[in-house]
Amino acid sequence: MDPTLHRLQPMGSERMEMRKRQMSTTQENPGTAQTQHSTGNRGSNACCFCWCCCCSCSCLTVRNQEEERARRTSHELQPEGIPNCEESPAPTLEEVNAWAQSFDKLMLTPAGRNAFREFLRTEFSEENMLFWIACEELKQESNKSVIEEKARLIYEDYISILSPKEVSLDSRVREVINRNMLEPSQHTFDDAQLQIYTLMHRDSYPRFMNSAIYKDLLRSLSEKSTEA
Repeated sequence: MDPTLHRLQPMGSERMEMRKRQMSTTQENPGTAQTQHSTGNRGSNACCFCWCCCCSCSCLTVRNQEEERARRTSHELQPEGIPNCEESPAPTLEEVNAWAQSFDKLMLTPAGRNAFREFLRTEFSEENMLFWIACEELKQESNKSVIEEKARLIYEDYISILSPKEVSLDSRVREVINRNMLEPSQHTFDDAQLQIYTLMHRDSYPRFMNSAIYKDLLRSLSEKSTEA
């Protein structure tokens, strides 16, 4: 027999023996093989570059924390529900025409304030009207503890620089408010209320009179009046 073939036969037998041993080991320990297979798949489908053996995927915990933080941040940044408009009957054509005569007449009735407030909302300046209304409500209070609580809320909602509804006031008025807050009263925000009233009069009122909100309301009431 060729010596070369004689040498090759043992090598082939050794390979067969090794293969048999591997198959035997696999049959005896199927759980181990399954775990190794599962681990291999997990590694190939890993959703992050770093996998930790103590959990199925180390990034799941981080991802869950980030998603929870995002939901919490979104909830915190979500604006509060828009406060209800003042209750009032539908405005008449005469009233709506009177709004064009002066800003004072517009602000005199709840219907006028509601229409103007709707317009301010489109300009992202509704807080000016909300602040003005809050100051008017404060003036109606007589109970000391209620006044102090309402003054605190008004300050936090519209004066504090940390508030998303902060109104635009100059430094002089802010100093007056800070002094008044030492002993809050119904008139703590009078200077600020006047300044915001003037701002709405000079800045927003002219645009409101030319807005679709006012013109559509006026046209609708005019058509109803004509039909009647």
